[in-house]
Amino acid sequence: MATRTAIIDIGSNSARLVIFQKTSKYGFHLVCEQKSRVRIGEGAYENSGNLQSIGTYRAYAALELFSHTIREFTVDKTICVATSALRDAPNRHIFIDKVKKRLGLNIDVISGKKEAYYGATAANNLLAIDSAITVDIGGGSTDMALIVNGRVEDTYSLNLGTVRLKELFFDKQIDIKQARLFIKKELEKLPDSFRAHIAVGIGGSARALSKAIMFRTRYPLDKIHAFSYNIEEHLEYMKQIVTTPLDRLSTLDIKQNRHDTIREGVLILTEVLKQINSKEMIASGVGVREGVYLHHLLGVDEPKFPSSINPSVQSILDRFNSLNLPTGNRKKISKKLYSLFSKSIDRDIDYFWALDTALLLSDIGKMLTIYQKHKHAQYITMQELNYDFSHNQMMLISILLSAKENKGYSKELYERYKSILPPKKVTKYLSFIYSLSLILHRNTIDTDIDFKYCNGLLHILSDDSLYLAKESILTMKRPKKVDIIFG
Repeated sequence: MATRTAIIDIGSNSARLVIFQKTSKYGFHLVCEQKSRVRIGEGAYENSGNLQSIGTYRAYAALELFSHTIREFTVDKTICVATSALRDAPNRHIFIDKVKKRLGLNIDVISGKKEAYYGATAANNLLAIDSAITVDIGGGSTDMALIVNGRVEDTYSLNLGTVRLKELFFDKQIDIKQARLFIKKELEKLPDSFRAHIAVGIGGSARALSKAIMFRTRYPLDKIHAFSYNIEEHLEYMKQIVTTPLDRLSTLDIKQNRHDTIREGVLILTEVLKQINSKEMIASGVGVREGVYLHHLLGVDEPKFPSSINPSVQSILDRFNSLNLPTGNRKKISKKLYSLFSKSIDRDIDYFWALDTALLLSDIGKMLTIYQKHKHAQYITMQELNYDFSHNQMMLISILLSAKENKGYSKELYERYKSILPPKKVTKYLSFIYSLSLILHRNTIDTDIDFKYCNGLLHILSDDSLYLAKESILTMKRPKKVDIIFG
């Protein structure tokens, strides 16, 4: 597998370039991203699918710039795929041959089912989902995949796209009724098995809608990937978007750069969600490009990371944990402590995974400097812990990493994000266990440590005197009902 890989995705509406840096067998991160609203499919759907010169001119200019960027980044491997607009175009060979001859790029025109498969591969690996339906609304097609128990079971491609609907029902004379009938007729082709509680929204329309909902609800975290919302609660708002005149979309908090196709995209989305009976939507910041990359990175027919591997955690450790200090004893200590305090934390929810991940990442801040290392670790995690975690999970790990041994977790951070964090009592206990585990691990040498907890009194038992650990432990922040003795 190449160390640095470029993926180009030519869609009906946009052309995108991403460059991924491989850091280990399962670790990778994004080092470059470029996008151009080329609208290669402009005018095509009114002309029997044939590409028009205005769209191909913009697309070629974008690919020329992408090629320059690829050379600058000394990319080892380049993969270029094209979707609906080229797939449907009888004259696509003219554009493909020109790009091959002048830029040296081989364009692979993928089928709708393959497009759906790549989007589902990305979501299945990089979102915390088990069963769902992915809905990738593009300019020319809507590509869907059924994921059951962590496996992509089926894929389907519908001739429903934002640019297609725009040219047929919105540009000359707006006819929402006919557009809806067109969508419903196409949805009749969808197999009955395509039903799921969770829908995963892929593509520009789904992301634009999620951004608007985040803004309107004052959602605290500025991160699209893995943002989720209840569909019923926002259905009226979605209907408003579809029927609002173009020049009034800003009043609905829709960004200017999405005005041209957001109504069409949301109309398709609402009808699809109704058809598949979904109740919850999860926004995906990944799609075809990441799916293509994972297919090559993992090198198997059904790409899936091992259950013990989280690609974000692996990438962070690859880049920010050059000290490579052992973490086994931290986990052993924290597991004992968590078992003792689990009833005080929450009887119904297991939070040990958060402790375990935070302890695994606890040294990453030292890569920058040991001073304020907890702040560096927390910041790195908020920016980089993107894949296979919900927002709640990611923020809890970040809060634990913000803990300073004698002060506990950052109160300011907690207040800012408390709507997506566990109750304060839970956070206090988890932060206490996290800090105590680090202190005992750092200040002992291969020492067997045990604990007893009764009536608010924590006994720390060890054959070692724990001389170095005692001072830090006695001054550390801890829950009000917990006292510590050594013996």
